Amino acid sequence: MKTHLYLLLLAAGISAAPHMSSMAELLTLLQQMSESMAKDSQNLRIETPDDINDANCISTIFEGIEQLKTNPATKKFSGFFQKFERLKQSLTPGLGKEGKCETERKTAAVFTGKLMTFIQK
Repeated sequence: MKTHLYLLLLAAGISAAPHMSSMAELLTLLQQMSESMAKDSQNLRIETPDDINDANCISTIFEGIEQLKTNPATKKFSGFFQKFERLKQSLTPGLGKEGKCETERKTAAVFTGKLMTFIQK
């Protein structure tokens, strides 16, 4: 499932920004989101998996990305979120039953940082 999530993120990034074609560019996009969130005065807190590589946490990661999408600080990334949502709908039915995912409420910047770490691995 880790590969599916990575490909989903990359495909959403590529289709939202056609010039994006590599992992480095996806990481740059996520870094820009993180920086936007760091400046946000709302201080959004997102349920963040303790272990981002845990296959039981895919839906938690999806929910976190959904929370990012609704935050005004990430409005300029709406193309990415729209493409991500479309691609997610085609993947979600195949997820199956997840087990328990250990989470903690963290800042949006920490959440996006964990996503970047996930992609780098």
